Amino acid sequence: MQILQVCPYALDVPGGVQDQARGLAQHFEQRGHHVRLIGPSHGAGRVVRVAANGSVAPIAVTPGAFQKVTAAAKGADIVHVHEPLMPVVGWGGLAQSAPKVLTFHADPSKAIRALYRGGRGLIRRRLRAAAVVAVSEVAASAVRNLGFEPNIIPNGVDVGHQPGPGDTSQVVFVGRDDRRKGLDVLLAAWRQVKVKHPEARLVVVGTDRSPSPGVEYLGRLDAATKLATLEAAGTLCAPNLGGESFGIVVAEGMAAGCAIVASDLPAFRAVAGPEAVFVEPGDPAALAAALDELLADPDRVGTLGAAARRAAQRFDWGAVTDAYEDLYDMTRRRAGA
Repeated sequence: MQILQVCPYALDVPGGVQDQARGLAQHFEQRGHHVRLIGPSHGAGRVVRVAANGSVAPIAVTPGAFQKVTAAAKGADIVHVHEPLMPVVGWGGLAQSAPKVLTFHADPSKAIRALYRGGRGLIRRRLRAAAVVAVSEVAASAVRNLGFEPNIIPNGVDVGHQPGPGDTSQVVFVGRDDRRKGLDVLLAAWRQVKVKHPEARLVVVGTDRSPSPGVEYLGRLDAATKLATLEAAGTLCAPNLGGESFGIVVAEGMAAGCAIVASDLPAFRAVAGPEAVFVEPGDPAALAAALDELLADPDRVGTLGAAARRAAQRFDWGAVTDAYEDLYDMTRRRAGA
């Protein structure tokens, strides 16, 4: 197949949607398909940063981005648009005549959900004759406001490797320095943790700040180095405050064999289930207590990590690519392609 993957977010900026679009492109190429990947700063226009869903979205808003998507779609057997309602690149993907698959990744705010309901008729017309996907039940609940019953295909992670035992005194955080990722909550908790566990070490990936005792900041890492950092840790902490539709960082930690301590968010429960320790979002004392218990019990860290890795198999890239490949075929047949 000739496949066009359309991502509305800048592909040279770290982000979960960008990683999934790149991952799908890579795995379809490995299966012999020809894939083009387009997005802001990657063939589809200049990037601007706008506030969205408690974060900052790097998108393209120039009209020329629309035309660049159209040019890239020439000859495509399938056009796969991630976050199709996000301007302007997503809109360009929607406008193509080729069979389309549309993936919704986000847990949008109440205001955006209200817009979905209010503009339901118009949006449905824009999305007609396309296969609609949500990455989780949380994301699906927003799509249902548009009158669609989406296919549920989770995000993909690499679980093909076999990690060795991590350092049970090491905790890792992965995320951008956005308030909703909860790093400030974790740092407040960590000051309490260090009183009882002076040997414990917190490694922060994806964020650069001034170093502090017992905390190491590694900044943005390539995929292989990030994976090695996860495998070296005993526990992954995801202290997010909200706005999460899936929890790809949680899934990556599970695949690396980490025990998981996470905020009690519906998306994180759906990913980790009983193979995690959950705490109230935004509560440093509760987070410190959960980390304290694991740091004091290395055997439990190992047990939780092994169970998490087994549970992560359902997010393996092979299974995710299979599901999309089947959906692409079905969508093309339905369109008579």
